[in-house]
Parts: sequence; structure tokens; C-alpha cells
Amino acid sequence: MRDYLLLYVNGREHRVTGDDAFVPLSTYLRYKQSQVGTKVVCEEGDCGACSVIIGNTVDGEISYKPVNSCIQFMYQLDGTHIITVEGLKTDGELNAVQQSMVRCHGAQCGYCTPGFITTMCAMFDRNPEPTEQDIKDGLTGNLCRCTGYDSIIKSAQQVDSSKLVSLHELYPPKEMLSALQEHAAESVLIETDNHKFFAPANVREAVGFKALNKGTTIVAGGTDVCVYWNKRSIEPLNLMSVGKLHELNTLTIANELKLETDQMIVGARTTLAQIEDFVGEHIPEFKRILWLFGSPQIRNAATLAGNIANGSPIADSLPFLFVTNSQLELTGSKGTRLVNINEFYKGYKKLDLMDDEMITRIFVPLPTKKETLKLYKVSKRINLDISAFTAAFLMSFKGNTVESIRIAYGGVGPVILRLPKTEVFLKGKEITEAIFTEAGDLACDEITPISDVRGSSDFRYTLARNIMLKLYFELQQKGAAACQQ
Repeated sequence: MRDYLLLYVNGREHRVTGDDAFVPLSTYLRYKQSQVGTKVVCEEGDCGACSVIIGNTVDGEISYKPVNSCIQFMYQLDGTHIITVEGLKTDGELNAVQQSMVRCHGAQCGYCTPGFITTMCAMFDRNPEPTEQDIKDGLTGNLCRCTGYDSIIKSAQQVDSSKLVSLHELYPPKEMLSALQEHAAESVLIETDNHKFFAPANVREAVGFKALNKGTTIVAGGTDVCVYWNKRSIEPLNLMSVGKLHELNTLTIANELKLETDQMIVGARTTLAQIEDFVGEHIPEFKRILWLFGSPQIRNAATLAGNIANGSPIADSLPFLFVTNSQLELTGSKGTRLVNINEFYKGYKKLDLMDDEMITRIFVPLPTKKETLKLYKVSKRINLDISAFTAAFLMSFKGNTVESIRIAYGGVGPVILRLPKTEVFLKGKEITEAIFTEAGDLACDEITPISDVRGSSDFRYTLARNIMLKLYFELQQKGAAACQQ
């Protein structure tokens, strides 16, 4: 066990100890390393000005992705290589992306520019010939307050791909990989007067630490925990990262539980971006809605297990998991147990989780060919916004009647709510506007929305009704049979 974090910044080794382990990466770069090209604006992962490129070891290689450094704390970054805007020059000169930004006047005030540069460089590293839509999608998480998007997109379109230098060419990985792999099997424990941090090397060590340190906060992507730390000064005493638990980075299709249908098995360390890339063939509706959950930088860090464990009634993924009757594998010192997610929440932020337990895997039954899955999210912005209301429907039809249906609403109670009375009402009913209007009224009797900054209770009651009609008209437009998976 070691008492320091080992990471690289622009190819140089850093060993981070003590209080430095408990600051955002953006703070470490700016105030500890004088790498001031990384800008900070929102401190909650919304604007992308602080974007950097982070490399993780995957199958003996370093895999790079853009993330928001303001909500990546140093304790999450053991075993990584961070590339900042200062580290992107080629032979002491601006690289091809930077040259194009200058040539096409992509920078105005310039404050957001480093974030756009790092995000674009990571994008071109994966895809040297992106389409205009690829560029727009890749830059979704970067905000330009000068409204210079046209110039920025033009800059990306006019990058001279013949002059691109890959990140692996810029930073040959051999020496870094050797050091990172040498340290990978070692757990990390860092203690200060205010915090204790543990990065276990295996699940057995993880549950042991959690059992001995009551109230331990588990951090995966940190896209909620780190925002609370920055904005609300909520600083957990005991923290544990799952970053070194490679056994939890699984994503497969199997029938391990021997149910009627195959399951997607998602490890607790698997990011939403990994799921998005994987799930299109198996659950295309879930892939569609994942794109609305957050920016590429957020999806590159956030995990499905973290969304579940956070326990928010507006968590984007939960209605989908509820209607599919997904099961959670909980691992503790006495072994593992399975809990249906519909039974996991005992109240607002109250989980069926023992002090020593953690979520290790999620089993998501795949919708059958007979079933139709529809997912909805309502927020003030289409993308990159916290939900005001969410809904999920999993249905099968017999002719023009509803053979079976499961419904879950989010944002209308202290937890995600299944609507059993509405489900019973719709089963066996003909698919008509009048029936779905009545179902919307019945759904309102099963929910208890509150008013907050994202919408009033009356607004949410209206959504609860109207989403039923939206579902009806979409079914009518495509035909129930055509909607089936």
C-alpha cells in the first residue's frame, strides 16, 4: 500500500500526497503547477472551459478522452495521464487544431478556447475525419459565451488532417505504461487532518474499508460528489475510489441469472459513454436517451452505478431500470446478494444498502422482440440539463390492445415511482386517445410532485398527463407493431 497518487501531466511524472490529493484537478494544475491555460468558470461541469484530456490504461494501452477538470478531483486520478492545452503543441509550435482555430478566428475573448482545443484534439485523435454533426456532437459540452460557434465549427472542419499528430505520437506511452502498470496493483491510502481516502486494489479490500469506515462515500466519476464539494462545501470525511477496480469495468450480454431474456451486465466502474457505445444494437432507445444525459465530458466520467447510488428521484437512468426490472448485485463482507431496483429505495436518498456493501454489477434484462420501450426526459434545455420530469414505458401489444405495460415516472415523488394502478388500467385496453387520456388522469393520482426551481407541481402534473398522450400519438404514428423491438 502506498500513500501517494502516481500520475503524469503532459508526460511528466507527478506524485501527489497530503492535502493536494483533495483538490480539483483544475486547482492543482493552475495553483500547484502554474498550468494556467486550463480555465475555470462554472465549477460544476457545465461549460467545458476547464476541459483536459485524460488517459487511462485499457488493455495495455492508454486510452484518451476529454473530461471536465473542475469536477475531477486528484484522488480520482491515480494511474492516469493528463494532457492540458499547454501540452498539445507539436515540436514547440501550435498543432493542427490550434492553427486552424487561429486561421478561422475561432477564438474571441479566448476564455473558453483552451477547453474547445482540448476537446477537439481528443475528438480528432479518435476520428481524424469527423463530419459536421460529429463536430457538433463532440463539442456539445463546451460553451462559448461570445457566440463564436460558427467560427469554431469552421475551424474544426478546416483542420489539416495531414498535419495531425496522434496523442500516442506526441507522448510515446512505453515509459508511462511501465510505471503505471507497476503501481496498478497497489492500493492507495492517504490521510490528512480532514479527510481519509482509499483506492482499493480489489473488491475485498473495498468492502473491508467500507465496513470499518461508516459513511464512506464511494466515488466513481464524481459528477455529483465533486459538484457538491465545489458548490455546497459538502466534503465527505471518508472517500473511496473504484478507479482501480478493473474487475468492475465489465459490459457484456449474457443470461447469468437464467431469466427468460438475456441481460446486459454492467460493472460498477463502467461509464455512460462506454454503455452508449455498446448498447445501440441491443437497446437503441436507451442509447438515444443516453445522449441527452450530459455532455461527452460528463458521460466519459459518470457511471450507471453512480447514478443509481446517488438515489435522486430525477436520476436519468432510473425509470428505464425500473421498467426493465433490473437487478443490483450488492457485495459486502458476507458475500453478494441481488436486489430488484424497484425495492432498492426506501425513501428519499435511503437505500437498501448495508454499511459494508457496495454496488458491483447491474443486470439489465433486454426488452424482447415483442416489447416496445419508450423513454422520455423533460428539462429546460434539451441537452445537458437536470431533468424536471422523466418517464419510461415498457409495453407489449396484441393487435390494437395493450397486452402488458410497465410505467415509471421520475421527478414526481421522493423516489422514482412505478404506477401500478395505471398499469392495471391499461392492460387489455384498446389503444385509443380516450383511454390514454384517462390513463394520464389516473397517473396523476399516483404521484406527489413538489415545486422547485425546475418546475411547479402543477407543471409536473401536466407533464404526467401529457406524456401519456405523447406516447399514444407516437404509437399511432408508427403503429404499435412497428414500435416493437
